[in-house]
Amino acid sequence: MKTINNTKIIGLKEFRQNAESFIKRVNKGESFTVLKRSTPVFKITPVEEEENWETVADFTKIKKDGVSADKILASLRKLHG
Repeated sequence: MKTINNTKIIGLKEFRQNAESFIKRVNKGESFTVLKRSTPVFKITPVEEEENWETVADFTKIKKDGVSADKILASLRKLHG
């Protein structure tokens, strides 16, 4: 695995086949750049300072498992045409 500036380079196929493993590694602080046909397509990095996140709306209060994005978008379209 090649590394540039503390970011490991991986292929898209490798990421797809081992996504859960890469997620665990990112949670431990590692970063990855994902390539498709030798071209960078996205970067996976740990979230910095979770304390900066705030809950805007807790949809689990409406429904135990939350509300799907499709339902939220449909409701917004009704409200705003």
